[in-house]
Amino acid sequence: MSSTTYILCPGQGAQHLGMGKDFCESFPASKEVFDRAGATLGFDLAKLCFEGPENRLNQTDMSQPAIYVTSVACHAAAKAADRLGSGPFAYAGLSLGEYTALHLAGVFSFEDGLRLVAARGRYMQQAAVATPSSMVAIMGADEAQIAKLCEENAQGEVLVPANFNAPGQIVVSGSRAACERVNSAASAAGFRSIPLVVAGAFHSPIMQSGADQMATELEKVSFANPVSPVYANVTAGLHTDAVTIKKLLVDQIVKPVRWEQTMAQVANLPDARFVELAPGKVLTGLLRKQNRRAAIETLNDAQTLKASL
Repeated sequence: MSSTTYILCPGQGAQHLGMGKDFCESFPASKEVFDRAGATLGFDLAKLCFEGPENRLNQTDMSQPAIYVTSVACHAAAKAADRLGSGPFAYAGLSLGEYTALHLAGVFSFEDGLRLVAARGRYMQQAAVATPSSMVAIMGADEAQIAKLCEENAQGEVLVPANFNAPGQIVVSGSRAACERVNSAASAAGFRSIPLVVAGAFHSPIMQSGADQMATELEKVSFANPVSPVYANVTAGLHTDAVTIKKLLVDQIVKPVRWEQTMAQVANLPDARFVELAPGKVLTGLLRKQNRRAAIETLNDAQTLKASL
């Protein structure tokens, strides 16, 4: 049996102006994905991705569908270039990327996934606007140390771990004031601390209104069981059935993403192969923190794929 290829799907923050343009120019399969996206959304998403304005692309309600579509277009190009091989495949996506992974594993159609992601972006944007909040990346601390920092600096406000990205790299979410306190406290404790430029406290209870609205949206869509393994952000385990997947996608909006724990299960498997879809190369960097020698390809541009033709 051939080794498993793990398809890694990026999340919000990976977006950049011009993403997907070279795929569309080089691969008809990618252009078809963007054309279908425009027809589904009722506006020219390709134009926004290719030409901007950049500040609009970076807003949560636009960046989420834009990244989903670019990743699916990249996957279509990789298949057309025969770059992925015959499998078997497994899928994992960071936050928003979990929707990409689920679509590629056959759980829902491209169009249904795009409508869900567009709704998710809107609802999370609305929740962020409603409550001034932020996120802080802390390097050098473990989970217990982060829990202690959050407990000591919450002062009755929301302050929780949000993203376990890699060993020694954890992001916390909370009210703006609590994030300012934990940023100072983490630095004073000898950790490297970086406030993030984000719309709000993602993966925290501040997003509860968005989670409630997404629960309603998810019930409108028919899910199938995955045809290939897909890892869940909330549990770091494999998704099982359609009903549980919907519940975990709701939970994911208010609970931490356990990417470190997910990758720890696969990063050192013998003969495992990893492919990061466009845009960006964040997941490649995080995987390298778990296994510097991991066999990973970052399919961030069409030139990389065309070289294999």
